[in-house]
Amino acid sequence: MACGNCDRIHEVIAAFDFVGNNVSHERRGSGHINDTFLIKQDAGGNETRYILQRINHDIFKDPVSLMGNVKGVTEFLRARIEENGGDAERETLNLVKTKDGNYYYVDSDNNYWRAYTFIADASCYDLVEKTDDFYQSGKAFGHFQRLLAQYPAEELSETIPNFHNTPSRFETFKKAIEEDVCGRAASVKEEIQFVMDREKELGMAMDMQRDGRLPLRVTHNDTKLNNIMIDDATGQAICIIDLDTIMPGLAANDFGDSIRFGASTAEEDEPDLDKVHFDIHLYELYVKGY
Repeated sequence: MACGNCDRIHEVIAAFDFVGNNVSHERRGSGHINDTFLIKQDAGGNETRYILQRINHDIFKDPVSLMGNVKGVTEFLRARIEENGGDAERETLNLVKTKDGNYYYVDSDNNYWRAYTFIADASCYDLVEKTDDFYQSGKAFGHFQRLLAQYPAEELSETIPNFHNTPSRFETFKKAIEEDVCGRAASVKEEIQFVMDREKELGMAMDMQRDGRLPLRVTHNDTKLNNIMIDDATGQAICIIDLDTIMPGLAANDFGDSIRFGASTAEEDEPDLDKVHFDIHLYELYVKGY
C-alpha cells in the first residue's frame, strides 16, 4: 500500500510488540497531520487491534520530546484513573512499546512512529450532532484538567513553541499586515482595527500566570469534539485523544478553544460565513459539563 511516507508500514508493524500475527492495516480517521492506521492481528484465533501513527515531523520538529510528553501524561492519567476505580484501558490512551522496549520507532526513512491499544466500541465526531455531545465534551475536558491538576506541567516540552504566546502572535500579525503579500489588507480594515485596538489585552493571561494569579497547567491545546472518544452504547465521553500538542499552558486557553470550535454552527473550515454563528445554548451546555 502506497501512502507517501508510509511505504515502510510492514517494517514498522514488525517493530512493535503487537500480540499476534498481522492480518491487515488500513487508513483510519480524518486527521490532516499524522498518518493513522488501524492494525489488525490474529492471536490464536482472537483478533487484537491497535492504532499506529506516523508523527509528522515537519509540524512537530522534536518527536522525541513530544513522545516524552505523551508517555509522562498517559502514565500519570493511568495511575489516577486506577486510583479512582476507573477503566484505564478505555479512559486514557495506552502506548505500545516496540520490541526493543521504546515508546516510538524510527523507520529506515527516518520517520517517527508510535502505537496505541485500540479502544473498541467508541467513536469521534467532527461536528456536534446532538447537544449532549457538547455537554460530554465539556465534561471530558474538565475531568482531564482535574486528573492532571497535580502533574508538574513545567516539566513538559513545548511541542510548538509560542503556540499560545499572544504577544508573539500579535507581532506576527502586524508583520503580515505590513507585508500584505496577497494585497488583501485594504478589504479587511475594520477587522484589522478591531485586533489593533486590543493590543494591551493580548498579554493579560500570560501576565497573570507570571504573577502567580493563574496556575500553569497541563493543556491539550486542541480541545475539539473530534479529540474525544464517546462510548457507542452509553453516549458518555470516555477518553481524550490526540495528545501531540500537550504542553504547559493555561486552562483558559483550552476552554476558549473548545468554545471556538464547538459552539459554532458550522465546521471550522466552512467557507460560507452565513452558516457560521455562535450558539449560546451550546456554550452554556459546555460550561455545565466542564
